[in-house]
Amino acid sequence: MPFRDPVAALLAEKTTIILDGALATELEARGLDISSPVWSAGALVTHPSLIRDIHFYYYRAGADVAITCSYQATPQGFREHLGLDEDTSIALIKKSVDLAKQAREDALFNVPPQYARKLLVAGSVGPYGAYLANGSEYTGDYSVSTKDMKDFHRGRIQALVDAGVDLLACETLPKLSEASALVELLSEEFPEVAAWMSFSLRPNDPSHISDGTPVEDVLKALNSSPQVVAVGMNCIPTNLVVPALKFWKNYTSKPLLCYPNSGERFDAVTKTWEGKLSESAVVADLVIPGRRHGAKLIGGCCRTNATDIENIVAALNTN
Repeated sequence: MPFRDPVAALLAEKTTIILDGALATELEARGLDISSPVWSAGALVTHPSLIRDIHFYYYRAGADVAITCSYQATPQGFREHLGLDEDTSIALIKKSVDLAKQAREDALFNVPPQYARKLLVAGSVGPYGAYLANGSEYTGDYSVSTKDMKDFHRGRIQALVDAGVDLLACETLPKLSEASALVELLSEEFPEVAAWMSFSLRPNDPSHISDGTPVEDVLKALNSSPQVVAVGMNCIPTNLVVPALKFWKNYTSKPLLCYPNSGERFDAVTKTWEGKLSESAVVADLVIPGRRHGAKLIGGCCRTNATDIENIVAALNTN
């Protein structure tokens, strides 16, 4: 199968791609306990229909892209924390794609072809730090060889690709070495697969990713990969988005993406969120200035919901 860039294809039709918001937040709002080490991926076992419904609500809110419930869905994590074998774990990862695809079908049901939006499914690939479940996706405080990193990511990526994702969402990456291992893995074993690379950043620092690597070094390493179809940041506070976009756009010509948190702060020790921000914060702090400073893909991360996506769409439609 030849390589195809779904981001470029969609940007040829519209100026801004709308990503979805948090899946875990919507699961919690429906009463689910997602405090286990596999986080929202546990719902693939216990409440798959809820996952499908949430994807549908995000599409209906105006999202162009649904990100699968596979951020912490890995064969290694399912084995260690849920006692599942390899085949069952792979089947669950594939199910995360099937649920998003079912939601896409539902969102387009009875829509005349001339009015149908092009909707994408992005397979979430969380970092090794998410598997550790100790908050290290926000610090990059782990040392793993390139071979071991590729071995860790291979099974999930293969399952996502086999299930038919449109692209991969490699997200909340805290380390350049991990991003480089992913690029190498894709080039060697999945040359037909497109991916975006999205990073966590150091607190109040738009110029360094979480492990301290300068952004210019990160982008220099990624710019030459045709399979990396967008780059940017996620799981950051809204007030860091514009400074980050202003800085990042100087070092890449790839489409920039951003999907920040609601503005609350996550305490990795207590696994709780601190602070509070109004529902309009994502719109007020991100949409218009974010687009002005180069963001082509915009959505929400932790603590955002379908209402936030509706507000993003409304803001884009009125400006």
